[in-house]
Amino acid sequence: MSQSPHPSKTEVITWLGGFAVVFIWSAIAPKDLFTWFLEVVPALAALVAMAATWRRFPLSRLVYWWILIHCIVLMVGGHYTYAEVPLFDWIRDWTNGTRNNYDKVGHFAQGFIPALVAREIFIRLKVVRRGAWLFVLVTAFCLAISAFYEFIEWWVAVATGENAEAFLGTQGYAWDTQSDMLLAMIGAMVAQLIFGRWQDKQIKILGSTE
Repeated sequence: MSQSPHPSKTEVITWLGGFAVVFIWSAIAPKDLFTWFLEVVPALAALVAMAATWRRFPLSRLVYWWILIHCIVLMVGGHYTYAEVPLFDWIRDWTNGTRNNYDKVGHFAQGFIPALVAREIFIRLKVVRRGAWLFVLVTAFCLAISAFYEFIEWWVAVATGENAEAFLGTQGYAWDTQSDMLLAMIGAMVAQLIFGRWQDKQIKILGSTE
């Protein structure tokens, strides 16, 4: 694999191809069309944002690949609905659980991947120096994103009534909203602890090539 912090042309084609294949698959006979639309909109928004900033403010290879993974998580959840992803039905039955927990994977990712994006932007734009405050602010930023997403779920539910049930995916769990935000916070912290140094190396090279 190339040591450059920028994706190669082959990687860009692979990235776009992977996104397109999963997107098309998820759009074919989704479980609930309204839920599919709501879930894939963030992935499409991310694609547009990356295309718009590709030349002016390219991100590191690490971040781009994690964004693709996050998009795939969203599109899989959109196709089946988060409460009915088959693999997690099997895990629920195998563990004698009471709910399909794919939505928890989604909310962990909702903290994990945005943390890497925010961390890179904060460092490169010199919003805050590396250290404890960077860790705290990135975590707080991701927690704010998670809370705002819960607001969106609430507004959609109020506006559409029963049509939003699959989008909410609470599955009768009284503390679903709180656990979603907790997992996003944990995801943000884990991402920084595991990938912070790796990301710093790529940011350093990016700084020397800009």
